[in-house]
Amino acid sequence: MTVGAGISVSDDGKLMVLGNSILHDVSDNIMVTPASGDALANGAFIGVVSDQMGSRRVFPVGKLEGLRFMCVFRFKMWWMTQRMGNCGQDIPFETQFLIVEAREGSHFGMGNENDSALYVVFLPILEGDFRAVLQGNDRNELEICLESGDPAVDEFEGSHLVFVAAGSDPFDVITNAVKSVERHLQTFCHRERKKMPDMLNWFGWCTWDAFYTDVTSESLKEGLESLEKGGIPPKFVIIDDGWQSVGMDANGTEFKADNAANFANRLTNIKENHKFQKDGKEGFRVEDPALGLRHIVTEIKEKHALKYAYVWHAITGYWGGVTPGATGMEHYESKLAYPISSPGVESNEPDQALNSIIKNGLGLVNPEKVFHFYDELHSYLASAGIDGVKVDVQNILETLGAGHGGRVKLARKYHQALEASIARNFRNNDIISCMSHNTDGLYSAKRTAVVRASDDFWPRDPASHTIHIASVAYNTVFLGEFMQPDWDMFHSLHPMAEYHGAARAVGGCAVYVSDKPGQHDFELLRKLVLPDGSILRAKLPGRPTRDCLFTDPARDGKSLLKIWNLNEFTGVMGIFNCQGAGWCKVGKTNMIHDLQPDTVTGYIRARDVDYLPKVADDAWNGDSVIYSHLGGELVYFPNNATMPITLKAREYEVFTVTPVKILSDGSKFAPIGLIKMFNSGGAIKELRYDQSGTSASIDMKVRGCGLFGAYSSSRPKRITVDSEEMGFEYEDGSGLVTLSLRVPEEELYLWSITIEL
Repeated sequence: MTVGAGISVSDDGKLMVLGNSILHDVSDNIMVTPASGDALANGAFIGVVSDQMGSRRVFPVGKLEGLRFMCVFRFKMWWMTQRMGNCGQDIPFETQFLIVEAREGSHFGMGNENDSALYVVFLPILEGDFRAVLQGNDRNELEICLESGDPAVDEFEGSHLVFVAAGSDPFDVITNAVKSVERHLQTFCHRERKKMPDMLNWFGWCTWDAFYTDVTSESLKEGLESLEKGGIPPKFVIIDDGWQSVGMDANGTEFKADNAANFANRLTNIKENHKFQKDGKEGFRVEDPALGLRHIVTEIKEKHALKYAYVWHAITGYWGGVTPGATGMEHYESKLAYPISSPGVESNEPDQALNSIIKNGLGLVNPEKVFHFYDELHSYLASAGIDGVKVDVQNILETLGAGHGGRVKLARKYHQALEASIARNFRNNDIISCMSHNTDGLYSAKRTAVVRASDDFWPRDPASHTIHIASVAYNTVFLGEFMQPDWDMFHSLHPMAEYHGAARAVGGCAVYVSDKPGQHDFELLRKLVLPDGSILRAKLPGRPTRDCLFTDPARDGKSLLKIWNLNEFTGVMGIFNCQGAGWCKVGKTNMIHDLQPDTVTGYIRARDVDYLPKVADDAWNGDSVIYSHLGGELVYFPNNATMPITLKAREYEVFTVTPVKILSDGSKFAPIGLIKMFNSGGAIKELRYDQSGTSASIDMKVRGCGLFGAYSSSRPKRITVDSEEMGFEYEDGSGLVTLSLRVPEEELYLWSITIEL
């Protein structure tokens, strides 16, 4: 069977992709359909021909053996993590993304076509009322698992279950594959077409790890004041779980933990509880809106110049849903439902929240009424000065599809209603999607632009920190095509705080902490946040470098994790030793498997920043400079040069990478940025070269304050800032130029810097 898109099943039963065998012993009932229209040229759909019926079916595709792969799979109901392997049996249940190294070669496409690596991406997608995922079996077969989530929904077409695409640039292949699926399904939008909420560009504080559900209006004020006093003013706040009116059924079974909610609780009113009412008392409801949530939101916005205030809620209202028949909420027609999770999820990590909800049931709002529920909730919040919401527990919908046409139909109904309400009630697409790592939701999200990238930051779990950074990076390879991944809050005063902070700086994500009042490391925060509360956010979702895609930086004992991103004129790269802990498929939890991981040596090169040529000019010869944040060293990198880096367990380094510009007089220049900040180059907003004969000048617009650095092959003749001549330092050996920028009086002010050579 020849398909013409470079993807076919050969007569001897091999799945061939651009002349390379990816799977062998392909099942006779597997069909391949080329992508149509303007979709990816090297793309096709895998499907099955079957007369079987049923709400859950598993179909073998073919055997995967001897090829390296990386996949992301759901290790528990809510979240994904990565797995690397080289055969079918290594592919876990609930795999939602798979990339295979079909042919080794130059990782950077520097040689001829036959020398370049070839990457093949498998995207299991939605078809009608069914959702497909991948899994492996002990015969090394790659399988498609197809589920509807409703026993009454048992008929499927089966022709478009998995999209397959291939090419020599892994990131381009993934992006183009997701865009092809976007055109095919027409039920979601790619990240590039979505409006990003402005809160991403400012420093924030979340109440969760500071107070858990014990948060009050007073503790909210304490947290904001504590950070502001240290010169790091939060510009957004997330009032997490603990503000809502909730209660248990009389016969409910309570869940108790000091760092979690009572999952047996249900929403009893859309308005705030007494802790967020002026002079509120438990058991009494204040009906005057001016004395409700509005009073504290108004106060903190005025006192602390907050730009955005978000609150948390579950996609079903609360963990246990909406109390059926609750006074004032009867019109939502909430009914008790009991979740049924899929066998794939059941085979991975058990989950306390899910088990509690299964035991107590969930008050599910009638899908035909759910827009009214969201609209009334969000309208009330907006009237109280709330700007957006963090919507949690989203994957619970997949367990509630029975009687509603299945999981896909129910999820789409809820997500369409949610996004319509967000658009109606909040100005800037202000929503964070959380506990939402299933393709039911991802392939149904047309507007939502921010998604939590991994399981939580667990401040007291030493096994969680290195795997957190690895997971957010690898999950972002997939999630970053749909939304801007949020790498979660962290504590600035914590043994792993710098490690987490450095990762947030290269992640392109929001930067926010969940510090308790008085427990801050302001020196660390100043590497992330400017005095006006803004951050230097990189432009893209941060992802592992190409040479890290198929190595295991958490378990193999020999690999470092390198994460790359771009600014307007520079690249940034974080290097992390993540060895020693990871998700254990036997213990089914994150575990420390090496108490004393070895020191690891790896190599860096400028082109580890994959899209670096995009910020260089057409005449770029490949030379770059690299500045190390911790080392404080500037190194000139000729084209294709490499440099070793050695990190002990739980150590990191951040590098700013800038293409070198060769000027008309033969001198060389490359800006670096604010060198005391993790993402130095994020400060440079405009860059222009003015060359005339034997002299040259560089004009830049730069945001922020502190020590600004650049590389120059010759000592500058003169430097001005806003037309005022400034003193500067110059290191003859390295070519490092530095000058100090004072704190600007205006928010987001851009300094005009001119360097004359």
